[in-house]
Parts: sequence; C-alpha cells; structure tokens
Amino acid sequence: MIAAVSCPSDKLELYLSHRAALVDYSAPIVGCRAQAEEVVQEAWLRFCGQAPGGAQPNNPVGYLYRIVRNLSFDLLRRSTLENRHPDGGELLDELPSTAPSPEHQALHRDQLRLLQDALTLLPERTRRAFHMHRLQHMTFQEIAVQLQISTSLAHQLVRDALTHCAEHLADD
Repeated sequence: MIAAVSCPSDKLELYLSHRAALVDYSAPIVGCRAQAEEVVQEAWLRFCGQAPGGAQPNNPVGYLYRIVRNLSFDLLRRSTLENRHPDGGELLDELPSTAPSPEHQALHRDQLRLLQDALTLLPERTRRAFHMHRLQHMTFQEIAVQLQISTSLAHQLVRDALTHCAEHLADD
C-alpha cells in the first residue's frame, strides 16, 4: 500500500517539470530505465518528505538531482554486490553431491545383505543382545535385565556378534 504524501505545490511542480530529465540522469548509472523510474520516485518521496519546518535547500533542483544521484549509486552498489555473491541456490548447485555414487550404493547394499545373512546365523540370544545394543542403544545392564543374564554375559554376546559379523564380511 502506498502512503499518501502531502507536499507543497511548488515542490510538486518542480518535480514534475524535471522528472523526465531526472530519469534520463539516473538511467545510465543504474543501467535500466525502469529502475531509473523507481529511483526518481524514491527521490521524490525523500525530497517531499523533508520536515516542513526544516532548512530548505538553496538550490532545490540541484538537491533533487543529488538525491537521484545518491540513490542511483546505492542501487548500483547493491546490484554489484548481489552479482558478486550469487544466491544460495547457485552456490549449492556448484557444490559436489554428497549422495553416494551408484557403485557405492550397490556395494553398500551387498554389504548390508551380507550383514543380514551373518546375523541370521547367530544364536537367538546373541542376535537379540546385538540388536538391543546397536539398534535400540540399550546399555549392557539394560540388556542383562531384559535377557535375565549377567552384565558381563551381555557384553560377551554383543562382542561375539560383532566379531562374527566382521568375519562374515571379511570372508566375502
């Protein structure tokens, strides 16, 4: 929504009589006539928005041109900075993918299948202890209570499962 601007008629007449020249002045700086139009409109809002009791410039036309010049260079600097630092999407496109290659995916699938095969060869209690420790993140004490065994035996079962799986993967 655009706010209503109340401005003395002499300022409005001054602006309207110089508006086309101000756009022509800004366009080569910002590189686009449409952007120059926006700069001149912003300059008008600033020029008109001066405090009514404030000091009035000796040369209002020169002051208006100065506002347009400053706003034009501000826009140019902002555009240059944005072009120098592309947005995040462009930066992400330049980064190498972290997804595994199809070869690595196939290798990992094969290793997972071998690990599943190794686990099926384990005794039920050893497999359960391994599952509780590695997948459910239970402590050896919690496993011991769950399986109604000693803590050292829970530790031994998990170690046996790890050793068995490592040997099974190494054999392939």
